[in-house]
Amino acid sequence: MPAQPSARADQVDIVIAGGGPVGLMLACELRLSGADPIVLERLPGIDETPKGNGLVGQIVPVLDYRGLFDRLRQEATFAGPVPRFSFGPLKLDFSRLGTSPLHILTVPQRRLEKVLEARLAELGGTVRRGHELIALSQDDDAVTLDVRGPDGGYRLRARYLVGCDGAHSLVRKQAGIGFPGTTSPEISRIGQVRLPTAKLTWRGGMVKVPGIGRLKLMGQVRTPRGTYSLAPLTVLDKNATAGVFIVYTGEDDPTVDLSVPMTLEELRASARRVLGGDLPMTDPQRLTRLVGNSRHADRYQAGRFLLAGDAAHVFAVSLNTGLTDAVNLGWKLAAQVQGRAPGGLLESYHAERHLAGQHAIRSTRAQKALTTIGQGGTDEAAKVSPEGAEALRELFGDVLEHPEPLQHVRELLREPGQLRHIGELIEGSDVRYPMPASNAQPHPLLGRLAPDLQLETRHGRTRVAELMHAAHGVLLDLTADSAVAEAAPDQAGLITVITAHCLTKPAPAAALLIRPDGRVAWAAGPGTPDLAAGLNTALRTWFSPRTPPQTRH
Repeated sequence: MPAQPSARADQVDIVIAGGGPVGLMLACELRLSGADPIVLERLPGIDETPKGNGLVGQIVPVLDYRGLFDRLRQEATFAGPVPRFSFGPLKLDFSRLGTSPLHILTVPQRRLEKVLEARLAELGGTVRRGHELIALSQDDDAVTLDVRGPDGGYRLRARYLVGCDGAHSLVRKQAGIGFPGTTSPEISRIGQVRLPTAKLTWRGGMVKVPGIGRLKLMGQVRTPRGTYSLAPLTVLDKNATAGVFIVYTGEDDPTVDLSVPMTLEELRASARRVLGGDLPMTDPQRLTRLVGNSRHADRYQAGRFLLAGDAAHVFAVSLNTGLTDAVNLGWKLAAQVQGRAPGGLLESYHAERHLAGQHAIRSTRAQKALTTIGQGGTDEAAKVSPEGAEALRELFGDVLEHPEPLQHVRELLREPGQLRHIGELIEGSDVRYPMPASNAQPHPLLGRLAPDLQLETRHGRTRVAELMHAAHGVLLDLTADSAVAEAAPDQAGLITVITAHCLTKPAPAAALLIRPDGRVAWAAGPGTPDLAAGLNTALRTWFSPRTPPQTRH
């Protein structure tokens, strides 16, 4: 019989249910902003089961904006803008664009969690491991939580509860938040493994496997029994064998037991079914199983309940989106509990991140639809789900009406503009948060992640990423005469004002107001007559008079 919680309830500001990557990231963000959350995690330690092959998208530069990128890249096989990537079965060659719009960081999830927990400790925070949330309720003043810990049950009263407790979130269910979407029978399995008998065939981008023959590298390849992809990581030359590969299989498999961790033998068996022969594998470094879910919470906030990560959205790359949820929410929730949040600040979390979730799910559904189409023309196009068809039409117009839909998309992606657009879609940089604009033609940077400009200040060289490590708002004045800093209204005392010379040419703006999450809240063009126009409105929208005084650099 479970231990009964103590009748006395400790009063706290914020509780985070779930100490995985998203919960840890949120706790770090809250500590940076001066809040002290309690993190409850039912597992006694970080899960060492190999899973999660890395991060894709805008979260990679965002981690740089928090000073975490250099810590993580030490064990990454690749970190930074990627020259080539796949969109479903299509290979995208971003090297044609000069600068790739897509970032990846191939770091194991357990390493990510260890770095985030270490960072949380540096900031004075801890995780209550072995503490499981078992019941909760909400009233006008707080959320009451019953927790079961190693020493028995206890009760907490929190002003806000954030559910970072995964796809089966207790917080979401108890909050009465809907989780609409689709579930398919397809199971995706991903492993970083060694292929001891595989040998690259450089002509045509193939790998030769005894007993199977030649298999294509990179991109998803459809077979009569499913899909596969092979991506070499450490093959050194054309005669090298026993290289490390990312092996992916996708197939309908209603027999899988999702309650147990994936094993190397399970990946081998799936590859045997999909490929029609044995693919020898050894030395698993990461193993991940994904269910073909595509679900999205209909709201990210219900009173004093909030959701982030898989509790709010489930799709193929939801960890990337979930970590960005945490960066968006942390400074807003801290301001709320500290009594310095402007009206509507916390509510903007749902407005901004629900939009981002919709964009990410659209990308996932479009890739799935393209994989279904394969190279089967209109017959395969007829099998595309309604959600996938809608996603494809949003991205590529009337693609399904073409005799060879996949070939039509390939032709579209020969255009650099369309190629960059798809790269930005995968990155998540196509999402532009709604911001108050000072004129009918908002600045192109408004609502987007601030570019990592190289700067010269009176203290020496720096860059925007370094200015954001402390998670404070920044007013960046790049004018020759510090015109914005001098003309800024009194509310400019709410943030750090920095005057600098922009070494990145051409400078994209004369001045920027950057929120703690790195998003541009206001910008003035180089030729704007009234440089400070609209700045006062932006300051009132995102900041409060009770923030500590500004410092100038």
